[in-house]
Amino acid sequence: MDNIITFEDFTKVDLRIGTIVEVNDFPEARHPAYQLKIDFGDLGVKTSSAQITTRYEKEDLLHKQIVAVVNFPKKQIAKFMSECLVLGAVDGKDVILLNPQIKVKNGSTVS
Repeated sequence: MDNIITFEDFTKVDLRIGTIVEVNDFPEARHPAYQLKIDFGDLGVKTSSAQITTRYEKEDLLHKQIVAVVNFPKKQIAKFMSECLVLGAVDGKDVILLNPQIKVKNGSTVS
């Protein structure tokens, strides 16, 4: 495996649990996507663009807890600023969101 990282590298990635509080269509995106607002508790509400439209309807995402990287630099996507990266498993063209099996406090760390 060519891309081995150290444990210290891994500890730099800030993975947190958040709850999706708003979902909007993102027609300006190059590939079908939603604009998400995610509540990370004490870290506040952050935005993210997610290409998950083939697997999820907007109403199914609302109030869903997810796992995201919250310490990437902001990224401009069309006219939208993405502040975190929502994580999912890629299954063909579908992305299946990673989420806790039991509801936890928003902002909880993932290790």
